[in-house]
Amino acid sequence: MFNLTKRRALIVYYNGYRVIRTLHHYGQLRYTSKHFHYVVLYVNQESYDDVKKKVQHLRSVKRVIDSARPDLDPTLTDLEQTGLYKQHDEDD
Repeated sequence: MFNLTKRRALIVYYNGYRVIRTLHHYGQLRYTSKHFHYVVLYVNQESYDDVKKKVQHLRSVKRVIDSARPDLDPTLTDLEQTGLYKQHDEDD
């Protein structure tokens, strides 16, 4: 029987390109931007906190940001309620 593993994304900003080889050991790399120097790394939900701490302490890593996607309500249709989108009046 197929079991779906819960995963979560980390956005890792780095200084040196060599750290990407090391990040393969912590999860699955889904996207790498050489121009903007960041990586989208997917890790298992159970080991998320441990992996985040370990990745933050790597030598060439500038910062690590959590993905906001699991915290958003999938049934929400109004983006203004989430705080991600703010509607502006024409007078402003």
